[in-house]
Amino acid sequence: MKKKENKAPEKEPSLVISPLEEIMGERFGRYSKYIIQERALPDARDGLKPVQRRILYAMYHDGNTFDHQHRKSAKTVGLVIGNYHPHGDSSVYDAMVRMSQDWKIRMPLIDMHGNNGSIDDDPAAAMRYTEARLAKIAGTLLEDIDKDTVLFAPNFDDTENEPTVLPARFPVLLVNGATGIAAGYATNIPPHNLSEVIDAAIYRMQRPKCSLEELMEILPGPDFPTGGIVMGKKGIVDAFTTGKGRVVIRARTEIVTGKTCNQIIIREIPYEVIKSSMVRKMDDIRLSREIEGIMDIRDETDRTGLRIVIDVKKDADPNVILNYFYKNTDLQIYYSYNMVSIVNKRPVQMGLIGMLDAFIAHREEVVLRRSRYLYNKMEERCHILEGLMKAVSIMDEVIAVIRQSKDKGDAKRNLTESFGFSETQAEAIVTLRLYRLTSTDIVALREEFAQLVNEMEMLKTILESETVLKSVLIKELREIKKEYADPRRSEIQAEVEEIVIDKTAMIPNERVMITASRDGYVKRVSLRSYGASDNAMTGLKEGDVLVGQLEVDTLDTLLLFTSKGNYAHLPVYQIDEAKWKDVGSHLNKYVSIDGDDKIINAIVVKNFSSYAWIVTVSRRGQVKKTPISQWQVQRNNKMMTAMNLKKDDEMMRAFVVYAHEDLIMISRSGWISRYSSDLVPANGTKSQGVKALNLAKDDTLAAACSYSDERQSLWVLSDKGNMKRIKMSDINVTGRPVKGEIVVKRLKTNPYHIAYCQCVQPYDSLMLMDPQLQILQAKDVPMMSREATFSTPLELKKDWGLIKGIEEVRIVDHPVGEDEIPFEDYDEESEADEKVHSDIEMMSLFEEE
Repeated sequence: MKKKENKAPEKEPSLVISPLEEIMGERFGRYSKYIIQERALPDARDGLKPVQRRILYAMYHDGNTFDHQHRKSAKTVGLVIGNYHPHGDSSVYDAMVRMSQDWKIRMPLIDMHGNNGSIDDDPAAAMRYTEARLAKIAGTLLEDIDKDTVLFAPNFDDTENEPTVLPARFPVLLVNGATGIAAGYATNIPPHNLSEVIDAAIYRMQRPKCSLEELMEILPGPDFPTGGIVMGKKGIVDAFTTGKGRVVIRARTEIVTGKTCNQIIIREIPYEVIKSSMVRKMDDIRLSREIEGIMDIRDETDRTGLRIVIDVKKDADPNVILNYFYKNTDLQIYYSYNMVSIVNKRPVQMGLIGMLDAFIAHREEVVLRRSRYLYNKMEERCHILEGLMKAVSIMDEVIAVIRQSKDKGDAKRNLTESFGFSETQAEAIVTLRLYRLTSTDIVALREEFAQLVNEMEMLKTILESETVLKSVLIKELREIKKEYADPRRSEIQAEVEEIVIDKTAMIPNERVMITASRDGYVKRVSLRSYGASDNAMTGLKEGDVLVGQLEVDTLDTLLLFTSKGNYAHLPVYQIDEAKWKDVGSHLNKYVSIDGDDKIINAIVVKNFSSYAWIVTVSRRGQVKKTPISQWQVQRNNKMMTAMNLKKDDEMMRAFVVYAHEDLIMISRSGWISRYSSDLVPANGTKSQGVKALNLAKDDTLAAACSYSDERQSLWVLSDKGNMKRIKMSDINVTGRPVKGEIVVKRLKTNPYHIAYCQCVQPYDSLMLMDPQLQILQAKDVPMMSREATFSTPLELKKDWGLIKGIEEVRIVDHPVGEDEIPFEDYDEESEADEKVHSDIEMMSLFEEE
């Protein structure tokens, strides 16, 4: 019988239950660690990322150095991928190309033949077409790498060893800079000048406790390969202190005056700006005519250097155009420092001192390891030389022992036993060639021994004395500076120059006709189009009423006042150009306005420093005057407050008043008041104002205007189109506020209601629409007394409208010796003023009774 085999029980597969968050967190943590340490961030010691280090070492290991011919880039890429960097060939080749581009790094580490890209962002030729070798300065990064100066580690498949860091004889991280994005970390370190960096490192070694201010006297800031002007010392100080900071980089330009035109010549552009894209953006600005005066933009860059030429019209200001380009193109950019690098296998954000200290510590370790390695080698050689010299002195006995021996191993044992030689000495003796037995050889051996002893003494002082070690470091740094130093390319300016663009300087000033309508439609019309209209009525939307039209300059400003107590600040040049018969563009295109908000008045301002005020009046009898200077705004993309209104109130008029002029206020039921504008305090735009006149409960303010001496009569219009003129001498001057006098005979049945008033001269034109345009001269309206009724010089239809006209502010200089009238931006009147108004109002009521 067969015995049953005892099989071991099968183990059930184990199931590990773990939350998804933990699994993802652990996997992503490992991935992040790899990305940070092995891909995206440079090492603070040699300033290189792993792929860059592997490229340089592969080329060095293959003998592809500056003193040999160039080799195909594809061969180098293959060596890197096959031996050290198991990633895609494009990433390796891209890194290789970047290290050869002199407009991206300050000291190129690879010398490449063929198309390696351009500052216009043209791609490099494929790696099968280009050839490369190590640049001469790259050799200093790998110098002494075979002398146990750095640690080696197995490559990805354990077939070879690769360096974990390069010996690097100068601070590459500061000189060439670095950019990279890792997981949770990013780095952005600009290039600096080699001479300044080396001088700063030497100064730091000589004075380990030096301050940042002292170092910045030597190393004032970045030095970009593309040159340019670096502005903002504060940003550099912040970056050198904390590792974070921001500076402005501006192109270097020159303005050349010519006979037919002026030229702006750009010779250096900001770092990492794509030249072709920048020129294209500048040309787009020229074509779109965002700014006037640019004739042509040309890229004249060739092998002699970068050169971009902007032709500017003779009458245009090239400085204004240049400032516009600084503001709106990459002719000026911001550069943000973020100095993060790997220190002790961890990402650390460091300032200038930290980066210099990291390099100095690394270089000290390299020199100590090299000195220790050379000392040990020399010590071994001296031991062999001692054996050889001893053997030569007893050569006959040595030869006899060797001849009696069976083989090489037996000879070595016999020499060791007979004469006390060590294993290494015996090896050197048995391999000694016969010609070395001459008398001259013993002299050479003694000289070599003496020289080695001296060198060992020197190495011993390096190993034992920190002062000697630093002197060696300084000497080697100075050697690098002497051979590879070049002048600074970027200029450092302490302050950031503010870009001031005077928009008016960019706009050609010309005369145009503007129109504004009650429903918010505005347009700008050329005088040619207006002249061809043969005085025809301008285009309007059905049911709309023209507020006014006026010939103005494109540099003037149009203020549009609305019934809700707001105003729009609209430069004339911003208004869309249209034909005279067109309706125009709605105000909503420029500012946001409510659909039920209507335009009541329009005022054109040439100069906001004029000695004048704008008076705003509300239906509920409030009046306010505000200096012209307070109506100017910097940002005109929204409606601004012109008058602070109560809930049931609306603004009914806005007009201009000059110093010491009178104000005329008329209520709807026909009460008129005349008083000096000096009685109305000057307030800001957001204030509520003061009482214009005392109104009965069911009455409202209907009309208001200003009066100056040259205008002899007051034109008064009713809501039914009736009108009359009154001599200004018939209107008494009163205080403020009062109920006033009647302006029209009071009728019990079908009473008159006032709609509008205006101080006029006999030949002033009065324009009404019904809907055809009706023009009436002021002298055609009968002059009547205040107590008289109205006349009807025009038969108007039911839906008639008044064209109020666009008022233009005269430029009046501030009187010499007269103080500015102060104003306050309060919403309410002062307590004392309110009490005076109340007292006057009570007295008026008593008089009425």
